[in-house]
Amino acid sequence: MSAHPIRSYALLFASMAVVGSYVALSKPLVAALPVFLLAWLRFGIGGLAMLRQTLPQPGEHISRATWRALFLQSFFGNFLFSICMLYGVSKTSATAAGVILATLPAMVALQSRVILGERLAPRNLAAVLLAVAGIATLGLSKGEAGSNSLAGNLLLIGAVACEAAYVVIGKRVSAHLPPLRVSALINLVGLLLMTPFGLWQATSFNFASVPASMWWLLLFYALGASVFSVWLWMSGLRGVPANHAGVFTIALPLASSAVGVIFLGETLHLPHFIAFGCAVAGVLLVAWPGKRG
Repeated sequence: MSAHPIRSYALLFASMAVVGSYVALSKPLVAALPVFLLAWLRFGIGGLAMLRQTLPQPGEHISRATWRALFLQSFFGNFLFSICMLYGVSKTSATAAGVILATLPAMVALQSRVILGERLAPRNLAAVLLAVAGIATLGLSKGEAGSNSLAGNLLLIGAVACEAAYVVIGKRVSAHLPPLRVSALINLVGLLLMTPFGLWQATSFNFASVPASMWWLLLFYALGASVFSVWLWMSGLRGVPANHAGVFTIALPLASSAVGVIFLGETLHLPHFIAFGCAVAGVLLVAWPGKRG
């Protein structure tokens, strides 16, 4: 363990803050670019940035079972997640998106029970119930805070389910390949899956209509999703036990809400704070290490 855990904590927090920021900032992006084209460009930029990790590695052998797991990881965690997340963000607020995506630890615990047969501890069950309560608060609220589209919130719940499947499947893949190699390969698979849809939308899209600021935002989104968040997370994990790291997913709704309020002009109301409180409590219940770590 690192002699400087504060630095590691800062890196983990920064990683989740980057995730929350690019989730919120994808809202203006989907207003400027069609969803499939946006996702395709994101994977393309990520592939160029991780070209070294994407190319075949000397002496490496990847089994058929590992390739199958990588495909499933990318199909759920990259392809379907991007579609659900981008369409969902376009129909709801950045704040609501951050709160819903913060239920990821609870969804991972639930899927680990269903798929891997892991025991669902009482506090994990409580976290699942809190996640449901937080999402229900957003869905049932009225007025400006409740103007979030039900379809958008459901799509974001689908995105969380896809990302949880990515994490659960990754528990097996990570035993065979380094994390950045896994990230590069699933990005490549995501690019291949998205290419037909991206090309379809690119043929009829007027690229000249997109302002320069959106291209810079796209660059941040692509590098943040594919490179920055992964590098920060892996660097932070070197200095703290892995079971401490999940606590820092609270930075995701914090960053998403901050970007929504400061840059996108959104307003927080009581239902947002209730849902946010449920999300934070759920994260702490799932991720806070027990006495035995």
